[in-house]
Amino acid sequence: MHELYLAESIIHIVSDHARRDGFKKVNSILLSYGRLSCIESKTLTFAFEVQSKNTPAEGAVLEFKLMPASIHCFSCVKDLAVITHTGLCPACGGAEVMLTAGTEELQILELDVD
Repeated sequence: MHELYLAESIIHIVSDHARRDGFKKVNSILLSYGRLSCIESKTLTFAFEVQSKNTPAEGAVLEFKLMPASIHCFSCVKDLAVITHTGLCPACGGAEVMLTAGTEELQILELDVD
C-alpha cells in the first residue's frame, strides 16, 4: 500500500512550505496523477487523514485531477484514449502499441492555505 508513503510525502512537503512561507493551516490540496499510476484516491485520502494529525495539513481536503491514459497504435497510426491498458489497440486489435499518457506520478498542483 504505497498510499501511506505518498500521504507521508505530501505532509512533509506541505509542512516544509508552511515553515518557509509562514502559513499555519492548509484548507485543501489539489493533486494530479495518471489514470494508470496505481493510486487509489480513497486509500490515499484515508492515509492522509490519519497521518496529518497535528500538522498544518490536518483537516485539509484532498482534491484529485486524474490525468487520462492514451496509447499510440503503430498498426492503425491512431492515438486513442483508454481506461485500461491491455497491450492491444481497441480500434484495430493490433499489438504494436505504446502507452503515451496515464502513468504520471502524483504531483501537488495547488495549496489553499490560511
